[in-house]
Amino acid sequence: MSKATLVVLAGGLGSRFGGNKQISGVGPNGEFLMEYSIFDAISAGFDHIVFILKAEMVEEVKAKFAGKYAGVRFDYAVQDYGTIPAFYSIPAERQKPFGTVHAVLAAKEYLHSPFATVNADDYYGKAAYRILARMLGGLKTAGEGVMVPYILGNTMSPNGGVTRGICKIEGGLLQAVAETKNIHYTPAGSVVSDAGALSGNEVVSMNIWGFHPVFVPVMQAYFEGFLKGLGPGELKAECLLPVMVDDLLRQGRLAVKAEASPDRWFGLTYQEDRAAVMEELKRLHQTGAYPEVLG
Repeated sequence: MSKATLVVLAGGLGSRFGGNKQISGVGPNGEFLMEYSIFDAISAGFDHIVFILKAEMVEEVKAKFAGKYAGVRFDYAVQDYGTIPAFYSIPAERQKPFGTVHAVLAAKEYLHSPFATVNADDYYGKAAYRILARMLGGLKTAGEGVMVPYILGNTMSPNGGVTRGICKIEGGLLQAVAETKNIHYTPAGSVVSDAGALSGNEVVSMNIWGFHPVFVPVMQAYFEGFLKGLGPGELKAECLLPVMVDDLLRQGRLAVKAEASPDRWFGLTYQEDRAAVMEELKRLHQTGAYPEVLG
């Protein structure tokens, strides 16, 4: 059995980016952004990588990692409507995936060790994986989870609004997480969102969550409850990891330890982010943070 599993969430539509940003070559040698997460996770002790992909991505991603990282297991799951429970009738007009909870459940057959989730289009820095590897080792039950939060001002895009889960943390434990949309800079440089003004110093979730495999049935039951609550006209509703965590916290069914990363995030939300990401990755290679060739 693996010591720790990294679940890479790479099945989103990429509508704001305008394409499959998860497999956009942004490193000096055409590396995908998620290759850096995988390199850092393996360096921190993860020995199992599970990709959640769209069907058309699978062969390209498999080819990218073929023959790399001896001793590390790679698995590939597809987030599609075929993994939706049979009781739910999918509206013909629906095009959007069902969110990150469903994404993780698409890979449930591979989740037999403590696992952490990350977004494929985010660069988190090396510290997050060292923190995760340590915290995952302490998980024993379905009522425990872990997360690595970031400071909001370190996770913004200058090119448009982002969605972040704004967290309340006390004594190292997550108390609440509020999914907050369209967080962006005003022309004057202040930070606002659909929910109102923000300071930029808030602590936020970047979808780095960790759970024991016995938590998977809890996720399954939560997702089925989500589907049962959908009205016929809700064609874009998604079942999201931070919303699920917040609900379970409120119900007293989950306790989540939080330990922040000191690193600065960067990522691909908009096509306009691409040049800055490429420049930063080039710098990281030049300064020796990464070898000339990953893997």
